[in-house]
Amino acid sequence: MSRQTASSSRDLAMVAIFAGIVGALGLIPAVTAFGGAVPITAQSLGVMLAGAILGPRRGGLALVVFLVLVAIGLPLLAGGRGGLGVFAGPSIGYLIGFPICAFVIGALTYAVGAPYRLSWGIVANVVGGVVIMNVLGVVGMMLRADLSLDAATTAALVFVPGDAIKAVICALVARGVHAAYPGLLPERRRRSERHDAHA
Repeated sequence: MSRQTASSSRDLAMVAIFAGIVGALGLIPAVTAFGGAVPITAQSLGVMLAGAILGPRRGGLALVVFLVLVAIGLPLLAGGRGGLGVFAGPSIGYLIGFPICAFVIGALTYAVGAPYRLSWGIVANVVGGVVIMNVLGVVGMMLRADLSLDAATTAALVFVPGDAIKAVICALVARGVHAAYPGLLPERRRRSERHDAHA
């Protein structure tokens, strides 16, 4: 088996594993706070982990695979939901945000490279998994739940404390994974090397 084939096989395996992790997190019961249109679930932690560990391409692809499985009817979302109908509900912004946010988190994480820095990891997770995720969620609730911007933003604020905690947990887990498997993150080039490359 060639090195390129082995690498592709490993990439596909990791994509499948993380799609499965997000699905497994759906087994944790969802909570609907204050009668909100969108339930609070643990699956956004899986989105953050996919981006922080796999990077933008593989992390985003893992969530695309997950959404395809949901679309064909597998009950992988929290509460055992699945099928095309879920994409017509108020959660649509968050669902579409899964691969987008994983890509953003991965891009920010991999832009800095190895070794994994906890502080930057938290920043990347907050930008992708809290800010962008909830902005898209607000848009989805406005479109599908017929909420005003103020009402949708207020509904989304319920998620922020938990999402911030997930961002820290994800960074701690990612630091451990990258320490155990140093080849996942690209090596950070030294400033002098970057200068020579642009000279």
